Amino acid sequence: MNTGLWIIAALLAAAFLFSGLFKLVLPHEKYVAAQDWAASAPRWAPGAIGTIEVLGAIGVVLPAMVDIAPVLVPLAATGLALVMAGAVAMHLRRREIPALVPSAGLLLIAATLAWGRFGPYAF
Repeated sequence: MNTGLWIIAALLAAAFLFSGLFKLVLPHEKYVAAQDWAASAPRWAPGAIGTIEVLGAIGVVLPAMVDIAPVLVPLAATGLALVMAGAVAMHLRRREIPALVPSAGLLLIAATLAWGRFGPYAF
């Protein structure tokens, strides 16, 4: 199971690193054109969410890799699960069912990693 959690952490980190950098690198106008939700959000929201996602992506792998404060791994996974819970709520409120699927999937994956690293397969 430990190997499975490492694979989950790596996939989660890749997904959130891509998503976070996408939010941070694109100019606001281009991001709004690509993502409808950003048009009704405050201008700072995509950048703030992108920063949280990049930090979470780093947090689910780096502390365990360098064996410094590995308790940060489940904390980062919990934080990413909370971000995705917010995304799920927003997509439900906006009735964006196709966008709900990846958000809910990432929520479940992050919650699984948090459960595994807080619980039976902690470092």
